[in-house]
Amino acid sequence: MGMIHRLYHGETTFPLIRQRKKFYAVSILLCVIALGSIVFRGFNLGVEFKGGSIYQLPVASNVDLKASRTFVEGLGVKDPILQTVKSSSGQTQLRVETEPLSEAQSNKVAAGLADHFAINEDKVTSQSVGASWGKQVTKKALQGLIVFLIAVVLYISVRFEPKMAASAIIALIHDLLLAAGVYSITGFVVTPSTVIALLTVLGYSLYDTIVVFDKVEENTRGLEKQSVLTYSEASELAVNQTFMRSINTSLIALLPVSGLLFVGALLLGAGTLKDLALALFVGLASGAYSSLFLATPLLADLKEREQRFQDLNQRVLTRRASGKAPMRLSTQSAYATAVAGDAVPGGVETVAAPARPTTKRPPQKKKGSRPSGKKKKR
Repeated sequence: MGMIHRLYHGETTFPLIRQRKKFYAVSILLCVIALGSIVFRGFNLGVEFKGGSIYQLPVASNVDLKASRTFVEGLGVKDPILQTVKSSSGQTQLRVETEPLSEAQSNKVAAGLADHFAINEDKVTSQSVGASWGKQVTKKALQGLIVFLIAVVLYISVRFEPKMAASAIIALIHDLLLAAGVYSITGFVVTPSTVIALLTVLGYSLYDTIVVFDKVEENTRGLEKQSVLTYSEASELAVNQTFMRSINTSLIALLPVSGLLFVGALLLGAGTLKDLALALFVGLASGAYSSLFLATPLLADLKEREQRFQDLNQRVLTRRASGKAPMRLSTQSAYATAVAGDAVPGGVETVAAPARPTTKRPPQKKKGSRPSGKKKKR
């Protein structure tokens, strides 16, 4: 209960920035794995991107997808994609995506599916999709991504500063790369819904980062006027103060997304929900991680390259070496001391505690004693 109390009251002292090299290593390793899978394994692109034919027909709820895929390959179709989906009436349907086929091949596949599943051929719906539509979706998505990133850089640069914008953009690219890598590793089909979900993730990731940066700006305002905290320590304080808020907002966002992914997609078999939910789930989780463990440490590294904060670091180390300040301050005491030192150039040596008010108690009467004075005559 003590740890939970400290988490919710911003009194945690997790060394998130002191241990930033470990988090950098974890992020780099994950990004290398994701990038390697994208380069060497590629994506399982849906028919909307590579073109082809789509067949849909009613089947039993316990249909064997592996056996059905083997049957479709026997009809002369290379690498078909099969999945079960739910219709609006709740009936299970089999969706078969194939490479582009000629009219004769398409009729052969439709007749073979109807015969294999013992249904009328008119219940097998088919359509052809050109790859140009998927290319248009990709082009528009990239254009929207570029405009979004430019708007983010301008807003954060004006509202905060350019180095915060640079840190936020690196965190966004980190989140996008991890989400794309998961699709490549798992082999989930990439559809236009996936692209939309990836763009949606950027807003959630940016929200968490802005919340932390706002607290960093508050804690580091006038920081160079004192000699108690370095920029990294003030930033670490901000991360600890917003740690539980970021975790709570991420969990609240992940709960409905988890429902879409595990209930809607895996249990109910809604393929469109799966395309949306996986990208949202991975993006939200990586966004919560990057805002706390990547964006703020990067900001601290960039800021401490400035001469004024290098001078501040030297003053803090000198002051601590002289024994005028403890080597490590607690979260609340460090912030209180730093705020008190803002008004004094070069910092403060001591922070005096407020004097305790003194009050005189009235003299108490002793038991059995009589009040002084003359007795009244009866």
